[in-house]
Amino acid sequence: MDGRLAGTEAALGDSFGVRLHAVLSPIAHGGTCLSLRVLRPATQGLDALAAAGAVPPDAKVLLERIIRARLAFLVVGGTGAGKTTLLSGLLAKVASTERIVCVEDAAELAPPHPHVVRLVARPANVEGAGQITVRDLVRQALRMRPDRIVVGEVRGAEVVDLLTALNTGHDGGAGTVHANSPGEVPARLEALAALGGMPAAALHSQLAAAIQVVLHVHRQPDGRRTLREIGMVAPVDGRVHITPAWTADGRPAPALVNLLDRRIPDDSLE
Repeated sequence: MDGRLAGTEAALGDSFGVRLHAVLSPIAHGGTCLSLRVLRPATQGLDALAAAGAVPPDAKVLLERIIRARLAFLVVGGTGAGKTTLLSGLLAKVASTERIVCVEDAAELAPPHPHVVRLVARPANVEGAGQITVRDLVRQALRMRPDRIVVGEVRGAEVVDLLTALNTGHDGGAGTVHANSPGEVPARLEALAALGGMPAAALHSQLAAAIQVVLHVHRQPDGRRTLREIGMVAPVDGRVHITPAWTADGRPAPALVNLLDRRIPDDSLE
């Protein structure tokens, strides 16, 4: 960092730890402003999340079947809602014979799984060189023989590469997106895809083919984080809509169950 930079961000350490963000004077009026983000690795499995009350028992059964059926999914919610935690818990249920390649902006995913490859983006140095973006890493992940490609947080043009990857035989992939409800997901992805030069019509076509399920997590006022809704991606007149399949108030999920039965008709509900 030097006086020419208005702001910069860097990881402290080589693995999980702390991310430092600095805004320097004169942009930070009155002096340099430092923000430290403590990264807590998401290491809990789905069973632990269910035991803690974050995932209801009937939803846990559906989530386990979603993983076994290799449905591609997005975990959505607001900041601090537990998106990464749930994603990591679900990845722990992936068969141990599968290779998971995780791409992240900051190292947070740490699923208890024996075959995980973690790729972490790198910002440019003070000379403006050396940057490796999430989008770069998604493209590299395709060359690593992944059984599942996971993007820890989709928040830019990398959505174009992720959807392209999921539409070229890499089923069972996943990612997280900031959205306050499942219904906001299509518009949110439209905005991100525009950054990568993908028009809205193409985004909806790619999304309908690539993603089957949306999981919505919510942080309650008392701090508890819970799974609130499971939605299904439904194309209608060339546009994607998210239709509720399961909700925390006990709404049945016949459409999702029917899809799972078609994907794995001999699947056990144990």
